Amino acid sequence: MSNSMTGFGRGEACGNGYQVSFELKSVNHRFLEIVVRIPRNYNSFEERIRKVLQDNFQRGRIEVHVNMVETEERKRLVKVDNDLALSYDKTLKDLAFALHTEYETDIYRLVSFPEVLTVIEPEIDLAALWQTCFEALSKAVDGFGQMRRSEGDKLTQDLLQRLDLIAENLHTIGERAPYVVTDYQERLQERLQALLGEVELDGVRLANEVAYFADRGSITEELIRFDSHLAQSREALRSEEPAGRKLDFLVQEMNREINTIGSKANDLMIGQRVIKVKSELEKVREQVQNLE
Repeated sequence: MSNSMTGFGRGEACGNGYQVSFELKSVNHRFLEIVVRIPRNYNSFEERIRKVLQDNFQRGRIEVHVNMVETEERKRLVKVDNDLALSYDKTLKDLAFALHTEYETDIYRLVSFPEVLTVIEPEIDLAALWQTCFEALSKAVDGFGQMRRSEGDKLTQDLLQRLDLIAENLHTIGERAPYVVTDYQERLQERLQALLGEVELDGVRLANEVAYFADRGSITEELIRFDSHLAQSREALRSEEPAGRKLDFLVQEMNREINTIGSKANDLMIGQRVIKVKSELEKVREQVQNLE
């Protein structure tokens, strides 16, 4: 069954000096749009994240929020350049001697000079870190996909019920259609009889007029096509493949057919059923926008 395009999922993993969390959330979109928000230092992972999502989802605007927190396993180190510090100290002593002033080594002053102290960032094993990220992302994708499937199942059941209701109205229209011509013939005959009085009706002309009306108002082809669209819609909803785009097209086609039926039928009862079908089709169209 088709998935909904709305969903949320979260996953966490810890390892390689980091605690990593992923949050996924999505809304409706005609195509697949992925927005990744990840700390700048790890932008190299963005394409891999996109690839994972592209392999699992086909439509929707998916926002990915990545949070990476360093654990105690990964701490910065401070390196002292002893030779440089001694060089600074000697230079200051020489300067003090030249200026005939006293000099006393001040370690706090020495470490404030450029490059005496260097903060060393531990090397990051990006390959290992990606495995931690992938673990967290996989958990998020699982929860995210499960929510989309659950919502999709509910939407599918609702849509199938609406299609059944549309089919019932279409069946009623089909049953009523043959009587439209008969009713027209009776009304026309009564009207002409009232106008002509005792004058005998021309049966041939009456038959031709009724035949013309029947041909012009025939909705047989529209009913057949509409029924085919309904069958295709049910098949798409029950398929394992994403059906949103196909259903969107089929709803447009069904709207076209029912509008033609309404304009050709020239019958009050059929007109009432046409209104009901159009109302349900609009609800179907709105729901289809949520399907992947």
